[in-house]
Amino acid sequence: MNSCEFVTFISGLACSIAKDKTPEEINLLSTFFTQLGDTLATITAFNDKNC
Repeated sequence: MNSCEFVTFISGLACSIAKDKTPEEINLLSTFFTQLGDTLATITAFNDKNC
């Protein structure tokens, strides 16, 4: 999978997740996935620095 295909996949996934959700639910999901991504990045940075 190349980068453009990956972006297309992510966009399609986001549309599927958002389907039939309220704006409030979409906002909460967005916040959740942002926090998840930030936490994973923090864990990776910590492990790279301390291993």
